Amino acid sequence: MWLHLAALVGLYYLLRWYRERQVVSDLRDKCVFITGCDSGFGKLLARQLDLRGLRVLAACLTDKGAEQLKAQTSDRLETVILDVTRTESIAAATQWVKERTGDRGLWGLVNNAGISVPTAPNEWLTRQDFMKVLNVNLLGVIEVTLSLLPLVRKARGRVVNVSSVLGRVSLYGGGYCVSKYGVEAFSDSLRRELSHFGVKVAIIEPGFFKTGVTNTEMIHRTFQKAWDQLGPEVKEMYGEEFLPSTMKSFGLLKKLCTQHLSLVTDCMEHALTACHPRTRYSPGWDAKFLYLPMSYLPTFLVDTMIHWSFPRPAKAL
Repeated sequence: MWLHLAALVGLYYLLRWYRERQVVSDLRDKCVFITGCDSGFGKLLARQLDLRGLRVLAACLTDKGAEQLKAQTSDRLETVILDVTRTESIAAATQWVKERTGDRGLWGLVNNAGISVPTAPNEWLTRQDFMKVLNVNLLGVIEVTLSLLPLVRKARGRVVNVSSVLGRVSLYGGGYCVSKYGVEAFSDSLRRELSHFGVKVAIIEPGFFKTGVTNTEMIHRTFQKAWDQLGPEVKEMYGEEFLPSTMKSFGLLKKLCTQHLSLVTDCMEHALTACHPRTRYSPGWDAKFLYLPMSYLPTFLVDTMIHWSFPRPAKAL
């Protein structure tokens, strides 16, 4: 019995391996639009797809980021300045993409732009703190997608949305986890709707990687700023040691961050170029063996694990 079961499992993975190796034809004719190409995953993916021969349309937030990217890529790659929080900027970028894709449509849209701060316990933050993150990570993703959707549908192409393991397990307060849960929900509904038109939607759920999003110095500054704005009652509840203890926990997290960003961009590339892309990709050992298993555990058990991992407030019961 066990031998038959092992044979079936082996056959399943062999067939999956073969199926996922099949690549879309005529990649050099495909246009891919990527947001957040100033640094991190976006910049590396743009360079990677350019080397692969695809026509990359890279959106950067700054002129400096665009210039640096163009200096490292071929003449095929083109850049545009895009602020995903501004409707007029998205409209201008959409028109720019239309002029370059023509009747072919847009094969790939990669929603990669994102920020992680302000991050702090929820009651330390304001509505504006949440909206700063949500405007980029969630509402920006939605508006860019809706704006470019007719072009993607014309090409029967792909939408690749960058979420996070923190869209499966919420480890701390602030807008980041909220936004990534939102990206998961938006992507799921979008995938079901667009399947009728031959468009595939993939979600990338990376673990912790060394990028600007996981910059502990930046996180520390926003924590400190939120702490400084608290009233005396809340400060007393948490205690003076809570802030340095929390920063120590984030320092340990930094040591767990993976430097190999290609683990993520390889998943993005597969989602764009494979005939049969996966619905979800979970790059990083921590994503596969820690956070994804945690997301399937009973809630009380996950709560206990997180309580053990982070410091307790001074007046905790």
